[in-house]
This record gives sequence, C-alpha cells and structure tokens, in this order.
Amino acid sequence: MSSPPSFVRAPVRDMAGYAPGEQPGPGERVVKLNTNENPFPPSPRVMRAVREVDEEALRRYPNPTADAFRAAAAKVLGVTPDMILAANGSDDVLTIATRAFVSPGGTLAYPDPTYSLYPVLAQLQDAKVTAVPWAANYGLPIDALLATKADAIYLANPNAPTGTFVPPSAVAELAAAFGGAVLVDEAYADFADDNCLALVRRFPNVVVSRTLSKGYSLAGMRFGFAVAQPQVIAELLKVKDSYNCDAVSVAAAAAAIEDQEYYRGNWDYVRRERQRVSAELTQLGYAVIDSHANFVLAGVPDGRGKDVYLGLKKLGILVRFFDKPGLADKVRVTIGTMQQNNALIEGVKELAAGAEKASAAARPAADKDKPDKDKQADPAEHRAAAPAAAVRPADKADRAEAVAQAK
Repeated sequence: MSSPPSFVRAPVRDMAGYAPGEQPGPGERVVKLNTNENPFPPSPRVMRAVREVDEEALRRYPNPTADAFRAAAAKVLGVTPDMILAANGSDDVLTIATRAFVSPGGTLAYPDPTYSLYPVLAQLQDAKVTAVPWAANYGLPIDALLATKADAIYLANPNAPTGTFVPPSAVAELAAAFGGAVLVDEAYADFADDNCLALVRRFPNVVVSRTLSKGYSLAGMRFGFAVAQPQVIAELLKVKDSYNCDAVSVAAAAAAIEDQEYYRGNWDYVRRERQRVSAELTQLGYAVIDSHANFVLAGVPDGRGKDVYLGLKKLGILVRFFDKPGLADKVRVTIGTMQQNNALIEGVKELAAGAEKASAAARPAADKDKPDKDKQADPAEHRAAAPAAAVRPADKADRAEAVAQAK
C-alpha cells in the first residue's frame, strides 16, 4: 500500500484505527460467536414497526432528536425525555462525548484492558490516552484514575472483553472525587444484575451510555442512547450530527424498548447459557472469568489463544482473539443459542482430542514401547481420548444444526 496522503492529518495517518470483529463473507455459513450479537431476532413488535414506516417518513428528514424514542425510553427507564440523547449506536454516543468532554491536547483515561475504540476516539480528538491497569480481580483503580488528572474517564461496565462488573458504589466513589465526566459504557447492561443508571440523578458528571445492538437484537440497525442530567444532554445535542438517527431506526428502537417482556426472556436465556458454557469450558481446563455480559473470556489451557481461535475457525466456528498482552492466551466467546453453544463445546473437545493425539505421536519411541501394565497404570490417556470418540457424532450434528440456523 502506498503512503498516506500528506493532506490527511498526522494523527489520522499515524493511527491504526479500530479493528471490528471478523464478519463472514457472502454465502459463508458459520457458527458466529465472535461479535456479541444477540442470538435471537428482534421482537415481532419491532418488525411490525419497521414495516409500518410510510414513504412520507422516508422522504422527509427525521425528527432531529428522535423524540419518539426519547419518550418511550424515558417511560421505561424512569427518567424524563430531556435526560436522553439518541444516537447512531453507542459508538456515536462515545464520539459525541469525546468531542464534548475531551479537549485537544487533553487526556482520556480508562481502566485497561477494555473497549479498543476509546483510544481511537482520543487520537481523533488530538488528545492523549492514559490506560490504567485494573486493580486486583478487575476492581476499579480509583486512586490511579484520579491521578491521571484526565478530562474524562470512560468505564465499560460490564467490561469488554472481560465481562467483569464494577459495583455502582465504586463508580459513585469515583464520580464524587472526580471533576471531569465519568462515562459508564453499559453496552452489556441488559445481561447484568445491576447497573449505574441511578447514579445519573446523584452526579451531574455521570453519563450512562446504552446500545440496542446487544440486548435488543438491533446490531444491524445501529441505535444507541445516553442518559444524563438535562443540562449535560443539552450540551451533547450541540455536538451530535444534525440528523444522526434515521426514521426507520427510531421506529424500531422505540418499539424495541417498549417490548420489555419479550427481551427479558431472551436476556434470561443468555444468562442461563452463559452459566452452562462457563461450567463446560471450566471442566475442559479453561480459566473462565466470571462474566456479567453476553460473552465469556476464557483462558486457554496451554495459553495458545490464537491456536484455539484458528482451530475453531477451521471447524466453522468464529470466536474472538485479541493479540494483545494479557489477552493473547485467551479467547472471547459470544453466548449463542443452545445449539450454537453445543457446537462450540464439541469443537473445543475436538481440538483437545487432536492436540492429545498429536502429543502422543510426538512422544519418544521409548515411551511407546513401555509394557502394557505401565500404560494401564496411568489412565489419563484413556480418560482424555475416550470422550472425543464418543462426542464426535454430536459434534457434527450440533455444528450442522447451528450453521443451518445461520442462514
């Protein structure tokens, strides 16, 4: 590739940019567990709302502040409409917030590892980044964050890619001691047992960001929102694009957030499957971090996260691998349907059986020539190999069923 044009700003030329999760090509059928989409379709009310958008709504510009959604969301969340900013996905919220809260030359701080879009947004703002390591057991490093003297602090909660959760009491302690904005990125809050929404009323510097991509099955629609005190939302409205939410997405988003009964059933299903998948992977030797999101981050037994990612990909199963310090020995797995999750578990077992077979083939000939009684005295090989043969038919069946669902 040729050098970037000189008329492009230096920070843009020098940055790597955000790398989205891998997307299957046209016609490619896979078990897709890599980008944390909801495994279920949008609610019937959403699809009906989309079909009922008339041609006049498409001909004209949409309501600039998505008031239909703000009214619906305010009723569900127990706030007033002027406390809500609608956006083109929660990434749009993050972009608007960074423009509003972080001055060029200023600093954005956040616990790390976390969502990799944060440093990209700071670079685009000609701002500095201070990534602060998490405290023990992914606790909030309050003192270290305060020491950065940043313009704003971003906190993904539940965090990505770990799925860990910071209790609202710790976030409140940070907000009370910090003079800048504290943005709590709650993209995965629908799958957690608690959230920080109540802090918005207590602290004028707290902004909560939400998305409809994960919990509400609208990743392809691109709709998110922020909740903050009215005087903060008024400032953020100055920064957003003129018509950042289209008429179709506003109709779909309003219908989605009103249909709490449908979506709560889906969230409960994901929580149950998250617990099951975590237990299954743990039994297979993976170190699974306790997750409050719709995914799990699992440490690979031999530390070769990339090998597991590539091995599963060959089996038609996509998971996420991060080639970064502290993450390269892990894979992140989206919680899918029971069939998709079964395919994942059987795929992991197949990789383990293959690794055991390769290890046995590589053993010195002397080990192979040991008397049978020595081999019988060590049953580990038999325990490792036997399940693989037993589960292979289910492996293929589960993968086939899960892939068929991906049509």
